[in-house]
Parts: sequence; C-alpha cells; structure tokens
Amino acid sequence: MGRLISYTVEKDYDGENVYKFLREKAKISYRLLKSLKQIPKGIMLNGEHIRTVDIIHTGDILSVDIPCPESEIEPVEMPLEILYEDNDLLIINKDPFIACHPTHNHQGDTLANAVAYYLKEKNKNSVFRAVGRLDKGTSGIVICALNKHCAAMIPGNVEKEYLAIINGKPEKEGTIDAPIYRPDPMKTIRAVGKGGDYAITHWSVIKQNEQMALARINLETGRTHQIRVHFAHIGMPLVGDSLYGTDENDYGHQMLHCHQVIFIHPVTGEKITINASMPEDMQKIADKI
Repeated sequence: MGRLISYTVEKDYDGENVYKFLREKAKISYRLLKSLKQIPKGIMLNGEHIRTVDIIHTGDILSVDIPCPESEIEPVEMPLEILYEDNDLLIINKDPFIACHPTHNHQGDTLANAVAYYLKEKNKNSVFRAVGRLDKGTSGIVICALNKHCAAMIPGNVEKEYLAIINGKPEKEGTIDAPIYRPDPMKTIRAVGKGGDYAITHWSVIKQNEQMALARINLETGRTHQIRVHFAHIGMPLVGDSLYGTDENDYGHQMLHCHQVIFIHPVTGEKITINASMPEDMQKIADKI
C-alpha cells in the first residue's frame, strides 16, 4: 500500500496541465513523477486516471499514489522516543548509544532496525529514510521520511540547532571557518586542512565555568563530524569525544545533542518546530556548569 496524497487545484492553476501543478505546486520531483506515470493509478484527477499533459481546473482533486517498497531492514524491538508522527514523517529523539544505520560493526541494534519494527507493528509499509543522520555517540532529533516525496523535499530545508558541552572556556560566541577533509579514505576520522570541503560552525555560550561550557551550535554546512572536528581544531574538543578529544572519562559518548529542528512540512506546508531533551548523562553535566 502506497501513500495517497491529494491536492485541491487552486484558481492560480485553472487551465494549466497536470505536470505544471505537480512540479510547481506539489513539488513532486522529476524522477518521482516519471515513475508515477508508469503506475496505472499513480496520478488521478477526481478519482480517474489522468495524464500529465491533461488540463486541470479550479476545485479539481488531483491525487498521487506514491509506492512504498518493503523494508529490507531486519525489524528489532527496541525502545523509541517518538517526538512527532503522521503519514509522512516519523521524528525520533535518538539515544546516543545507538547508530542510525546497520554497518559491519552494528547489525540488528540500530535505529533503522527499531524503526522497521515500529512501522511493521503499526502496519505502515515504509523503509527507513533518515534525513540527516546523527553519528553514534550523538543524541537528538532524527527525521525519518516515510515516502520518496518527503525524502526528496526535506534535505537542505531543515534548520537544526545543537547543544554541546565543550572542554575549555570559549568566547561567548564565535565562528569556526575551516575546511574539513578525510586524511585516510579507509577511516571515518576527519581533520581540518587545505583542500578540504568548505565548513562553517557558529556557537554561542549558554553558560560556562573554568573547565567547560554548554553552547548552542548552528551549522552553515553539514560535513561529517563537523562540530567535533571544528572544536578539536581550536583546542576545545567536546566532552566525552574519544575520537577527537583527550578525555579520560566514563561517559562513553561525545556530549553533542541535536535539540531543535524547524522545517516546512513537505505535504501540509505547515511550519514544524520540534524540540528534544538532552540525555540524562549530558543533562547532569550541564546542571553542574
């Protein structure tokens, strides 16, 4: 069973063709529209099959039936903190100790496995499409698109704000503008260096003491490990970051949390703001600053 999305044709599109409405108003991608044309009931006007060259009029109901393939991820029952859910999106507050996707090191214990189980139990035929994944060790908001249309619409249109606990005493606010590259293609570790990808990180301190600071982080770019690499680069690695820091501690993960996302819903057009609380261990450290 696919995702049926219906639109009422407004007067601005009276006399236009189906293709123009779906591409301009509904923002259906060219690739998805091409595939919908191959499905008998992929595009319908007032309940009847319609071609993309056909004309529409004010008040018509134009519908697209987006196919949802079967998930190939093994469903595994795991706790999930659901922050938002509808027919198009599932938004989760990810635990820092789980990875987003299965890898050779993580099989059956990822967010993808947990979501696959959750969707199966709710009889929702969808696959795991994380819009902007979070590293293992980073907690916070993960947006899962439940169909191809939403997966295509959301990337690049989400405002994210992170919270981080930084080793050291930074200025009250600042910007790190430093390119990031991958020194060894066989390893995930990144570094700042010439020839790297353009990367900019902004921060503002919420509170601090002589040892550490709790800060808000906003990104202009979304490079792998960007926040972690940038703060290590200025000599203030994130607390708990064993990959880029020098901490001797028992936290088990970097103190980095995606606490807010703001975006326009790709189907309803509504402005959505989601907030997520920090994990307990991070909150305890923040309370002591």
